[in-house]
Amino acid sequence: MKRLVVLASGNGSNLQAILDACADGRLPATVAAVVSDTAHARALDRADAAGIPAVHIGRRPGESRADYDARLADLVSGFDPQWVVLAGWMRVLTMNFLGWFPGMVVNLHPALPGELPGTHAIDRAFTEAQAGLRTHSGVMVHLVPDEGVDDGPVLATETVPITNDDTLASFEDRVHATEHRLLVATLHTLCTSPHTLIPHPPQGALA
Repeated sequence: MKRLVVLASGNGSNLQAILDACADGRLPATVAAVVSDTAHARALDRADAAGIPAVHIGRRPGESRADYDARLADLVSGFDPQWVVLAGWMRVLTMNFLGWFPGMVVNLHPALPGELPGTHAIDRAFTEAQAGLRTHSGVMVHLVPDEGVDDGPVLATETVPITNDDTLASFEDRVHATEHRLLVATLHTLCTSPHTLIPHPPQGALA
């Protein structure tokens, strides 16, 4: 059973998908801890309800990103993870964290490779669709080797169409459903494959 540490800043719906998949045997892994930079993140409540260590590590006044990330790395390493999963983690990590976990940090982003990096990707995609600039967006799971934003080696992707009768809420619901499915499927492959980096398939979860 592979050990996962999940970093989440907010609601934690993708964390819940991981927890459910671990509990029902779809994912051969265990969540060793959930860490949040937000004191009242619902993700921490979800972890606590599942009997998993739920740790808040806030940024101290005047603390640099690098110093914060060094403390974060020290905390996460204590749980001895095989994979560190960023599931709605809203901070760009520096090498003071990433250097501790080479080839081990996995991120989920609600857009296709090379598109809409950064925050509010779902809202931005929908706004572009309303302006006639796009007909779809998507979801990708990728490794995080450095401080680039949403541009690491891609592990899996899936396209999510934006239909003419979509509302932001309906489109967002489909993106989140795709996130949950794709993240769990990709983690399953990572946890059962002897290889760290798996070639990027053209569409969908890794086989």
